[in-house]
Amino acid sequence: MSRSYNRNGSADGGRASERPAVRDGRGSDVYRKGPVTLRGSQIPHETSDERLLAQDGDADWVHSDPWRVLRIQSEFVEGFGALAELGPAISVFGSARTSTDSAEYRMGEEVGRLLVEAGYAVITGGGPGVMEAANKGACDAGGVSVGLGIELPFEQGMNEWVDLGVNFRYFFARKTMFVKYALGFIVLPGGFGTMDELWEALTLVQTGKVNSFPIVLVGSEYWGGLLAWARDTMVPAGTIAAADLDLIQLVDTAEEAVERVQDRLALMRDEAQSQARTAEETASS
Repeated sequence: MSRSYNRNGSADGGRASERPAVRDGRGSDVYRKGPVTLRGSQIPHETSDERLLAQDGDADWVHSDPWRVLRIQSEFVEGFGALAELGPAISVFGSARTSTDSAEYRMGEEVGRLLVEAGYAVITGGGPGVMEAANKGACDAGGVSVGLGIELPFEQGMNEWVDLGVNFRYFFARKTMFVKYALGFIVLPGGFGTMDELWEALTLVQTGKVNSFPIVLVGSEYWGGLLAWARDTMVPAGTIAAADLDLIQLVDTAEEAVERVQDRLALMRDEAQSQARTAEETASS
């Protein structure tokens, strides 16, 4: 028989519990459920163990927020485990709607190939369009082609050029993998999803949450208007600093994009080595 607890700690079910009520300085009953403290109407009528062991319950619990936390945790564990030994990589973003016969698709292939030739793995969202193109270029060049897929109402599936694929339920878990395991971003023309990744990366770099890794936009005709608006509207309004725009580099070819990534990463390595030497000299003096 399932037994529930009333607010003063007594067990309902025919006889009172010997356990006294727990009270605090407010004179209120206190119920502690793991790290959570509950009072008043928030105190449950049964313990967590009772709910766990009950055999007559429904399946609604698998859709509850605490259960979602475990799913979220599992996505991070799977992502970290799959990508931990990936090595140096660059994330490539762009539209899933780009056709295979377009200039943007060919550009994506070229970016993927050149990144592999430069010694990087290629990470994309694993879908069609530009993502597929970059994965194909990486795969054809003999490199590591990674796809981080996402569950969507309109199922896209992982493209066939992905050698290492991880599917996610949650955008924020997937976005963490893009940033954690990439040394930089190359962004081709894309829609809201591409813009989301771009602004997320810029925000993380601007606020110092990640190192100032390279963010390269490919296609001045596509991205020029956005950057002009940021320069002519956001900077005068004071919502960003003029120097923030230096976080973005704009190019028109795959060769330029990969060169800018390499140049920026080389500069970052030099700066890190210089800072390390300065710290050693300061410590020894």
